[in-house]
Amino acid sequence: MLRLALLTCLLWSALATPIIWDGRAPFNLTDADLNTSTGPFLTVVKGSENATHYSRLLGHAKRPTPLWNQALVLPHEQVVSVTINNSSVFVAGGGPPQFGFRRTDIIAAVNGEHTELITRMEQNKTIFHVSIQKDELRPLNYSHEYQIVFIEPNDGSHVFEIQLGSPFTDPTGSLPAQDAHSFKIRDHALNVLYTTPFTSAAWHNFAVEVDWNNRTLAVWYSQDAELLRLVKSTTPNPTAAAGPDGQGDFHFTVLKLPIVNPADSPADQSDVVHHGIQEGTVEGLLYSGVFVESAAHGISRGFGVTEQV
Repeated sequence: MLRLALLTCLLWSALATPIIWDGRAPFNLTDADLNTSTGPFLTVVKGSENATHYSRLLGHAKRPTPLWNQALVLPHEQVVSVTINNSSVFVAGGGPPQFGFRRTDIIAAVNGEHTELITRMEQNKTIFHVSIQKDELRPLNYSHEYQIVFIEPNDGSHVFEIQLGSPFTDPTGSLPAQDAHSFKIRDHALNVLYTTPFTSAAWHNFAVEVDWNNRTLAVWYSQDAELLRLVKSTTPNPTAAAGPDGQGDFHFTVLKLPIVNPADSPADQSDVVHHGIQEGTVEGLLYSGVFVESAAHGISRGFGVTEQV
């Protein structure tokens, strides 16, 4: 039976679509690698402490999504824990500290290099995979908005994003929002393409298909060991810029937006990056199954199954 399973694994590997970037953290990836951005992750968008103060590799202590790990008989990756606390204030490029946000971002890279990778990941049609699970010991505060997975061009917009919590509004509306505990997959113009509850004790598997030439998106989703299924067919993403202006880093993160502080001036109340209320609590998410593939041979749905797109 074991021999059959190994042969099946080899067959599935042979059928897989071309992987452009693989963020499924191997077991030989270390804390030192996180701190120096060695390997598949760039870890500079964080607070003032070392990267491992905010992000951890969980080794064999936590099982990853089964989709790419042969039903967990032979896991190939370790789960990545991403957390924030009150020190998670990023200072971007010599600018003022982003006191409005609390954030820890992991960015797709190869030994710290990400510019050339962007070009390879973001041409023709490519698919961005990620699996997300609650960190039950470090719960989110769903009265806030969290932008947790996105591609960010230089203008600060997002080609697409996965969002949780209550959207930031000025003035603040009723909190938490009715759909605060659901994932929202949003396009560049922040239209919701798909939503699903963020339930506990489950891996939520997403794949976002991006056609860079035609500027369209499609969304695939499943839980745990279910094969990915199409939940939002190809839809235009016309407000995203074409060409290099529409390309950017691929992030998976805990990025927590503030709530408007009534004591701030009207100008500061609308400055979401630098002002607002943050509680400073320790919060986190768990990630696995993060990779980018070419759609030239279809989409990987899990367990070696592919489908043309």
